Order: sequence, then structure tokens, then C-alpha cells
Amino acid sequence: MNAPVRPESCGIDLARERGQRAVFCGLTGIVWLHRKIQDAFFLVVGSRTCAHLIQSAAGVMIFAEPRFATAILDERDLAGLADAEDELDRVVERLVARRPDIRLLFLVGSCPSEVIKLDLSRASLRLSRRLAPVRVLSYSGSGIETTFTEGEDACLAALVPELAEALPAPEAPAGEAGLLVAGALGDVVEDQFARLFADLGIPVRFLPGRSAGTMPAIAPGQPFLLAQPFLAGTARALEARGLHHLPAPFPLGAEGTTGWLRAAADAFGVDPARFEAATAPGRRRAATALAPHRARLSGKRVFFFPDSQLEVPLARFLAAELGAEIVEVGTPYLHRGHLAHEIAGLPPGTRVVEGQSLDDQMDRARAARPDLTVCGLGLANPLEAEGLATKWSIELLFTPVQGYEQAGDLAELFARPLRRRGLLEV
Repeated sequence: MNAPVRPESCGIDLARERGQRAVFCGLTGIVWLHRKIQDAFFLVVGSRTCAHLIQSAAGVMIFAEPRFATAILDERDLAGLADAEDELDRVVERLVARRPDIRLLFLVGSCPSEVIKLDLSRASLRLSRRLAPVRVLSYSGSGIETTFTEGEDACLAALVPELAEALPAPEAPAGEAGLLVAGALGDVVEDQFARLFADLGIPVRFLPGRSAGTMPAIAPGQPFLLAQPFLAGTARALEARGLHHLPAPFPLGAEGTTGWLRAAADAFGVDPARFEAATAPGRRRAATALAPHRARLSGKRVFFFPDSQLEVPLARFLAAELGAEIVEVGTPYLHRGHLAHEIAGLPPGTRVVEGQSLDDQMDRARAARPDLTVCGLGLANPLEAEGLATKWSIELLFTPVQGYEQAGDLAELFARPLRRRGLLEV
């Protein structure tokens, strides 16, 4: 099994900043979660600003009927002139009557609901009893409490206490419950990983399931892998249920995917020859797909602003597999345990900054004049106006990028802005 690595022993410059931030709130995660859990509905209890944010991020057409909405808190609610709990109950009951296909309903907290101290956890319990068999859960996507990708973490952490417990026979060997992979993956990526684990002889289940009825059962002692680096709360919830985390790099690029799969193979005692046979075709295809992008990205200087918490694994991928030079890696939060293997894979001396002081980081980016800046939407246009090529970090969440088959697509996302910049300069 891969052992944790101490980041401080890898020659990495770890720093921490506090100050003004520029990140989306956790409500944005609804955009990919509602596509993943196909009979779930996400009801944000928030303001019109919340509704505009999600509609804009999702690009929903006016005649579409998506599986998310906003229960608007207006002035009467915020002033305490109306009973917000009664109003919420009425909205939810109308919603379930209109959409009988809903099997799982999430009440999602926002900044306004947090400000008026609306207890959504109590509301979810009350509504679950009233609306059975619909399950009603709650979590916070408030910008007060969460950043861009932490909405998914809060959502999955809310699901964990609801998961059934697998009950293997008393004489069953450890690990009979199989491997749990936590983190929302594109369906095509999930299917690819399922085939790889089958080739390795490892039974696997994924959290979240694609519907309320296919959520995985879990068992004490069961090992789990994180598919995303921003799932600290989900990991804690799984560990509280008795599961244990397998330290591993994340499945971005060929090297990250191989290390991620190897952590599972070591835990389940897979023969090295079988591991080689199962992963060799994917590694070859990934190498072929990465080759043309390496020529464009090798030696290019890349600067990461903090946004998605994917920054450290992406920096490792760019440096180790494509030869890019990493100027700075900013990330909203740095879980040293979950990211230890990724930090160890960075070039010695790489500057990794947890948190953000926006003005200071903007000054450093301007002084460095990197070839490519990875940042949120709010910073991209100003930086482009100053002559810097940018990549929207949000696109890296909306696009399937994990695994061998997507390694070339991931590299293309970074090569494309440089190619566009080259054409503009010509």
C-alpha cells in the first residue's frame, strides 16, 4: 500500500495567505451533481442572486425543466414577517406533486438562509417523514461556508449517513465489500474505471450512485479512494462509518491514474503481472494522446490562482507529464494528507500557497508574466486585458478529465489557450 508522504520532505515551498478572495460559492456544484444523480432534485433556499448564478453556470434554456431550482427568500422572509419554514414546506410539497419522478431531494442552504438561521436539517427530517418515499436531505452551499467545489463535498457528506450497511458473512475475508470510489465522475469515466477494476479483480461501487436507488452499501473496514481532492468532509464521514482511506495520487493524467489504481491494487493484493496487463493498454493510449500536447506545453510557465482545489494535482500533471514550469500553485485549502503524493510529485522548490490574498497574488502574477494563468471566471477577463493567456478553472470540473482515455483531453484544455494566443499574435 502507498504510504503517506510528508510534503515538507519534498523541498516544496508551502505558504499560507489570508485576505481578499475571488472564488464562487458551493452552489455551483449543483450544475454537475444534478446530472450525476438522475432522480435527485436540488432546491436552493436562497435569493434571486443564487438563482441567477446557477442558471448562468448551467446555461439552462428557458424552455428546459432542469432538476434544480431556487426557493426565493424575499424581503418578508428576511425581515421575519413570514414563517419561512411554513413557506418552505408549501414550496417543497408543490414541487414533489409536480415532479413525481423525484426520489431524492436536497435542500441546499445559501448565504440568505444562513443569515436568517433557517434550520434546513430539521426541515429535511420533517419533510422526509411527510413526503415518504421521497428522501429529503440538506447541506450548505453558502458562500459564507463553502467555496466552489465544497458544495459537492457537503452533498456527498450528507449522503454518507444514509448509506445502507453491507453485511458480509462473519467468515468473509476483509475487503469482501469491495472498493468504494467517492467523488462525482462523468458516466463515461466511471464506466472506464469500472472495467479497469474488473480487470484487476476488484469489486467496486461509486458514490454518488446514478440514482437514489443505486447508492452504494458500505461496511466497516472497507477501503475507499477519493476521485477528487476536495472531499475532506466526505472522507471524514466515511471514516466515521469505519471505512479507511487509501492514500494515493488523483487520477489525472497517465501517472496519476496509474498511481491511483495501484493504491487499490496493493490494498487488494493484486498480482503485479495482472496490474501491468490491465493498465498497459491505457498507459500506451495516454502516452500517444499526450505526445502532441507536450511539444506545445513543454517549458511553458503556468500560474494557478486558487479556485477548485484541483490545482495541486493539475500542476503535478503539467510538470511531470508535459514538462511545464510551475510558477505558483494557489489553492483554497490544502489537505496535506490527501494531497501528499501530489505535492511529492511537484518539482522541488515549487511554491504552493494555501488561501488567498488577491491583491498580493495578482501582483505576483503580473510580475511573473506566465505563459498561462489558470483562474476563475472573475479574473480571466482582467488578466486577458493585460495580455495574459488564461484557462477557466471551472471548465476542468465540467469536462470529463480523469483516467487514461481522457489524458489527452485534459492536456488539450491547457494547450488550447496557448494555441489561440499564438493565432491572435500572428
